[in-house]
Amino acid sequence: MKKKINIINKKAKFEYLLHDSYVAGIVLTGPEIKSIRNSKVSIRESFCKFQNNELFVINMNIEKYEFSNNDQYNPKGVRKLLLNKKELNKLKKSIQQKGTSIIPFRIFISEKGFAKIEIFSATGKKIYDKRSTIKDRDNKRDLEKINKKKIN
Repeated sequence: MKKKINIINKKAKFEYLLHDSYVAGIVLTGPEIKSIRNSKVSIRESFCKFQNNELFVINMNIEKYEFSNNDQYNPKGVRKLLLNKKELNKLKKSIQQKGTSIIPFRIFISEKGFAKIEIFSATGKKIYDKRSTIKDRDNKRDLEKINKKKIN
């Protein structure tokens, strides 16, 4: 039975307004994919950036695989994302707007066994937007409690 890997950046929804979603492949080495399969990865502080018409994820922390013999391994190394040209052009256009960035949201293993990353074009929320998000979440939680009491 295969273990499902689904690592999510929980702060992304709180700190950003998420717009367009894209699923990209990641260029990895053997020990890196093994670390991802062991859930030894964090995308909390990571972001994506264009360099020479290619998209790279920066600050994604993949811990060193325990049985690897690579002494020069960099856990926060820059990793290339695999997208087609149309998607890259759309992302470039969306980034040109002020305040828009590309945020990694989730890492998962596809059905074929490849590591994939779901990225969003996003704009940062203001403080009052964050407060409204908290308020909406609390109201929703209160409504669920009331509904449970009525059922019982």
